[in-house]
Amino acid sequence: MIRRFLVFLFVVFTVLSFLQCARRGNPSGGDKDITPPKLIKAVPENMTTNFNVKKIRLYFDEYIKLKNIQDQLIISPPLKYTPIITPQGAANKYVEIIIKDTLIENTTYTLNFGQSIEDNNEGNPNSFLTYVFSTGDYIDSLTVSGAVKDAFLKDADTFISVLLYKIDSTYTDSTIFKRPPNHITNTLDSSVVFHLKNLKEGKYAMFAIKDAAKNNMFDQKSDKIAFIKDTVVLPTDSTFLLTLFKEIPDYSVSVPSYTSKNRILFGYQGEHENIEIKSLSVLPDTVRTIITKELEKDTLNFWFTPFETDSIVFTVTNEKERIIDTFNVKTRKVATDSLILTPNQSGSLKFEELFYITGNTPLVQIDSSKINLINKDSLAISFSSHLDTLKNAVFINFNIEPNEKYNITLFPGAITDFFETENDTISYNLSTKSLADFGNLQITLKGAVVYPLLIQLTDESNKIIREIYATEPKEFEFNSLQPGKYLVRVIYDENHNEKWDTGNYLKKIQPERVSYYPGLIEMRANWEKKETFTLLK
Repeated sequence: MIRRFLVFLFVVFTVLSFLQCARRGNPSGGDKDITPPKLIKAVPENMTTNFNVKKIRLYFDEYIKLKNIQDQLIISPPLKYTPIITPQGAANKYVEIIIKDTLIENTTYTLNFGQSIEDNNEGNPNSFLTYVFSTGDYIDSLTVSGAVKDAFLKDADTFISVLLYKIDSTYTDSTIFKRPPNHITNTLDSSVVFHLKNLKEGKYAMFAIKDAAKNNMFDQKSDKIAFIKDTVVLPTDSTFLLTLFKEIPDYSVSVPSYTSKNRILFGYQGEHENIEIKSLSVLPDTVRTIITKELEKDTLNFWFTPFETDSIVFTVTNEKERIIDTFNVKTRKVATDSLILTPNQSGSLKFEELFYITGNTPLVQIDSSKINLINKDSLAISFSSHLDTLKNAVFINFNIEPNEKYNITLFPGAITDFFETENDTISYNLSTKSLADFGNLQITLKGAVVYPLLIQLTDESNKIIREIYATEPKEFEFNSLQPGKYLVRVIYDENHNEKWDTGNYLKKIQPERVSYYPGLIEMRANWEKKETFTLLK
């Protein structure tokens, strides 16, 4: 009996074993590896003093790979020559750094690898691994910390360099334009907080830059900058907030471009209000000219009625900067810009936005008697119109009703441009939705409110949807909003010019302050929403 039972068990186990072997599936590899590579040895040792070699090797407990080492590795003080770092491609258990510079005496150096050292299989980074050495007898040990924010946008850029210059007999306000700092760190891509470590006692100037050229110096044309106005004295218990902004570039003018037979384009940097363009060439009496600015570009257009010539000589003068440039613009075979009219809205008409038509050539005259506006019942609708020469647009203002259809017809001669070209017959069909398709938002400001200020409603990409300029307390309403998510920001208009003004480092001007409502505000159709925005000092 026992023998039969043992045989039975043998058969059962054999069958189960066969079934298990025959079952298809993916073999289990166990739990996913989430452990970053660990530094087990450094040659020379980390925190070495009297450092006098050119090669550093860091050994790890598993195979590693380097990722974005050029962006991630921050060396403080900066080296003149980029060190050779290997291996770059194949996985290995060490990283080798060969220094090509002559190191400064009695100086503490810090190599921060950021997130660049990962394990080979899962990509787990050894976050912010730091290797420190000194060419002197001791390691400097002081620290300064802080955070970086953007002056205008809600979120700061990634990879912001924080610079510390020692204030000595060689330091001036222009030093940041000319040489790298004594100490540097970087916010990388994971935080706005920074820590500068292994510093000496002394007086310093502190900056942050979005370093486009990655040369550890400030380039006004391409970089954002932040600066601490006061001297940073170490040691300190203070933490510092650096506010990044893009300066208005110093004035300069580009070589003009003969873009069409009736237009020459003058690009510039800086302010345009003081720019004067004159032709030194004698133009025929029949030639008429006009200068306009493109709204969204740093460009002035010199328009002229076409005539035959090989070239035109211009002077471009900036009276404020006392700069005069002379250009010889040669003509070439190009087409003539002809009148094209473009409406700012098509299809569905927005309740809170005026309807207007822009031109690609300078608009000089409108004839309202040649504009016709009717609704879906073919009834004439009362309207007013005006020409805005700054925007180069014709505005047509009328009372917009929900659930309505409109037809705007421009008959020939309704709009005339600088070249005496008139529009052909153009018809625009527009319609409106129900008010229930939109939401209404009311904002109440409390706390450290200082008037005047600008309240802006933007989408998630920071495009301005609506804005209100406020000079006194009241409830601020943004009605007929499309369903979606919105940001609210408040601009403190310190100079009362109804716009946000950036800063200037050399003039020691900080940008005007901007505060963001915490979080997104979601609006849905037929919603009435009230929000309180408490402003902090």
